Formats: sequence, C-alpha cells, structure tokens
Amino acid sequence: MENRSRPFATVVPTPEGVKKRKRLEVPPQSPQLPPGCRVLRVSGTAELHEFADRASFGILVSSEKKTMDEAITSVSRRIDYILQCLRQHGVKDKDIQKYDLAIREEETQQYSMQTELNVTFSDFTKLDEVDRLLLDKVDDNVKVHSARYYHSNECLSLFRRRVCAAATENATQKARDMCQVMGQTLGPPLLVVEEELEEKLHGVNDEFVHRYDNITSIPAILAVSRVSITFLIRDRPGRQL
Repeated sequence: MENRSRPFATVVPTPEGVKKRKRLEVPPQSPQLPPGCRVLRVSGTAELHEFADRASFGILVSSEKKTMDEAITSVSRRIDYILQCLRQHGVKDKDIQKYDLAIREEETQQYSMQTELNVTFSDFTKLDEVDRLLLDKVDDNVKVHSARYYHSNECLSLFRRRVCAAATENATQKARDMCQVMGQTLGPPLLVVEEELEEKLHGVNDEFVHRYDNITSIPAILAVSRVSITFLIRDRPGRQL
C-alpha cells in the first residue's frame, strides 16, 4: 500500500545561540481519519556537536621605499614567494584573496606599498604547515595573523539537518517502544514539528566543554533539537480491548 505520509524537514539557518521554532511540512493531503481513530504524540531530542570546517588567516606584506616602483618590486618579490609556498601545499587560487594599497607619505616623502593575502583552508594540517613555514622564512616586513576558524554555510546546513533527523529518529523509536508495551501497531506519522533548535558556541557553555573535551582548540557548535511527532496507531490483529 502506498504510504501517503511524507515527513520532510527544512531547517532555516539562524544566528548562533538563538532558539528557533520551525514547523515541518505537513502532508498536503493527509488521509481522512475514520471516526474513533487514535493517535499517539511523542517528542524526541538529540544533541550533536560539530567542529569548524574552515579557517582563514591574513598575510600582510609591506615595504617603504623612495620610489613607488621600488616599493612595488620589494612587495611583489615577497608575495611571489608566499604564493609559491601556498601552492606547494595544495592551496588553490580560488582560496586566496589579494588586496593592494599604495600610499605616498607626505612627511617622509616615501612611498609605501602594502599587499594583504587572505587565505582559506579546509585542511587544518596544511594550515599549520604553512603557518610554521612562513614564520620561519619571512622577514619583519611580513606579518602573519592568527587563524580564524569558522563553520561554512554548507557545514551548518548539513549539521542542522543531521541533528533534526536524529531527534526525529529518537521520537520514532520512542513511539515504537510505547506501542510495543501497549500492544498496538504504530501507523504512519500525521504531523512532524521541530519545536526547538538551540545552538551554542564551544566555550560558551562550561558543561559542553567538560563533556566534549578535545585536545584541539578548533571551535565547535553544540546543537540541541526537539521534535514532536503525531502518529496514527492501530490495534494489532486479534487483540481484544
């Protein structure tokens, strides 16, 4: 028999640490319930955490010379070396953003050239390798800023779907167990509602740090989802009430 009940979850991104309520899709043509039908409503929760999947850091190269050409040449030589190091470690050009700034200092009559590279990594091992290499090789005219870790939109979207699905699975298993105890048969879901999704940054909640202690300092997000589901229930064949 075709199952006309199709629960489907759509999770909309919200700012971190903000609770949200999102109603999931209700089948547009729910079956007409016969008189005296019985339903079972259960709730389920799930708690997951996800570490950041992206990191970026800035590299600032500056030079001050008597002419602009000299300043540009000095910066370009260092930038070429840095770009070569990045590519040797598998960094793609699309993950490198470059910004140039040329300034003429009126007081000193010097020309200043600054170029900043903003580099994005998804492989944190490569990030550490590049960071150590640049700190060892570059001179005082090159400044390497500390890495900033964050979650990409794709990572957050997948993570929110995972925690919602886990809460839905827990609620469904609870309904199965209850029907088993009561001698009933669990029918199809009639309504699925994600009632709450709460997110907290790693480090904000001390309890989270204690439970998910990790040797890495990469930040993470803790998410707790609560889902309620209304099921149709039926008597088992041969059961007498």
